[in-house]
Amino acid sequence: MASYRPGRDAAQAEAEHGITDAIKLASNETPWPPVSSIVDAVRDAATDMNRYADHRASVLRERLAEWLGVGSDMITVGAGSAGLLQQLCLSFVDPGDEVVFPWRSFEVYPVYTQLMGGRAVRVPLDGWSVDLDAVAAAVGPGTKLVFLANPNNPTGTALSTDRLADFLDQIPGDVIVGIDEAYREFNDPALGDPVVDLIDDHANVMVLRTFSKAHGLAGLRVGYGVAQAPLVEQVDKTMAPFAVNALAQAAGVAAIAAEDEIRARVDLLLAERAALVAELRSDGHEFPDPHGNFLWLPFGCRTDRIHLGLERRGVVTRPFSGEGIRVTVGSADENDRFRATLAEVLASDRQNRSEQV
Repeated sequence: MASYRPGRDAAQAEAEHGITDAIKLASNETPWPPVSSIVDAVRDAATDMNRYADHRASVLRERLAEWLGVGSDMITVGAGSAGLLQQLCLSFVDPGDEVVFPWRSFEVYPVYTQLMGGRAVRVPLDGWSVDLDAVAAAVGPGTKLVFLANPNNPTGTALSTDRLADFLDQIPGDVIVGIDEAYREFNDPALGDPVVDLIDDHANVMVLRTFSKAHGLAGLRVGYGVAQAPLVEQVDKTMAPFAVNALAQAAGVAAIAAEDEIRARVDLLLAERAALVAELRSDGHEFPDPHGNFLWLPFGCRTDRIHLGLERRGVVTRPFSGEGIRVTVGSADENDRFRATLAEVLASDRQNRSEQV
């Protein structure tokens, strides 16, 4: 079966191409380390590593419930939002069952489906956006689960809760819908909040989020899901013992307490994203409006050449062969380097093609 393909890191690129000073813009991580209060909380928790963590992560669930304004029985936790996506498949998908999702989208959807012996139903995007009508039409008697990344990864397009509500009205109540909001903090608030706008009226919906991106905890693996209590109860049954370790739990609690500092960092990154978008468009690039901490550059058949040219010059991005490149929004220096390197690679590519003609 296919396996998940993570973004390459800078050290891999340096070793392969014999270069130094590479930067990683391939995995949509924040460019900054966690705020100091989170680091302190993790350091304190490390003194008890000889003991198992609380399997249910009860304190973290309670803090999340207070933060989001829901009951604690509406919160589950997992090893990142990706861990909860796997738990949804473990909970509801039997061999031969269908899992419907837009494509292209997050790469674990078909992997987890195949892991359970399910049948992946890929629904083509409309341009670079999710076609909700087509997704709804693809749901049939054999469908157990629908995944929707919002914003979509890797194309960065997003859906409003009004559109999602219309979509959910077309979905049978026994089909579970996972709304994957790993990039929630970078999305436009005007599009609505699925936790506030959708959960109360839809018992078959779970909203999945993570501390990996905006909060800088990608290395600790802690995510959470919000749904009505019966759905949470079922998903909890498939959680691996102590799936969220003690350090991750402490970091999650501290991250909630540091909400204002995290928001300031998100605002800084959004300003960097806006500047990078404006600069790339002034350079003549066309791409969808981004709603995550990344951009999607649809280079089509040139994708592999451009990606390799960037990587050989020390800028590591995420290629999707024949389709496009996803590039993480980094620090100001990283973004400037990416833009300059991209211009150099494209100029070289044009020169090579002209010589071949």
